[in-house]
Amino acid sequence: PFRTDNQYYLQLLDLLSSTITFATMDPSSSTNGTAAASTSALTAVENAAELSFGGGFATEDIQILSNAQVAVILQMSAQNALIRDEELHDVYKKTQKYVERYNTMKNPEKEHQELVDELDNLQGALTTFRKETEDGQEMELHQFEVAALMNLVATDTMVEEAVALIPSLSRFPESAVDEILDLIRSTMIRIVSYGS
Repeated sequence: PFRTDNQYYLQLLDLLSSTITFATMDPSSSTNGTAAASTSALTAVENAAELSFGGGFATEDIQILSNAQVAVILQMSAQNALIRDEELHDVYKKTQKYVERYNTMKNPEKEHQELVDELDNLQGALTTFRKETEDGQEMELHQFEVAALMNLVATDTMVEEAVALIPSLSRFPESAVDEILDLIRSTMIRIVSYGS
């Protein structure tokens, strides 16, 4: 079962807002160099190609959002701010501009809830995707791979290109990666062709 209620997205928006605020803090203002030292320590252990993440990404309780999901959340929030006659912060506007620029899954004719449903269903399908290896081991996509695939894949993306963009996918057989790409293509086509 996938969540389709707006309350879920409002909670994510609150989390996103606090993350944006945190991200705007200037680590170079640290007088003792602690921020720079901890940043370089994290960089040493993180490797997306090997799905090795530190800090907050180490837990399985997180949900990584795609640009399309963030775009929908920010659009809904901006509309609510307009209704309340609130001004949006510059970082908020820049984030919104960025995700809109790189959002490949959009259709202005589609209602927010329909986009939310399509994106949630796609994320759910990718999250629950399983492939068994020849030795009987079950493989699944990492949350990072799910979001990266939703961000990077176009309707004409080939297996080789997807693996080049997301090297950790190389652990899957080509047929499995093609199956994953088909899931994304069909959703993109439904979103983009709506009302055409």
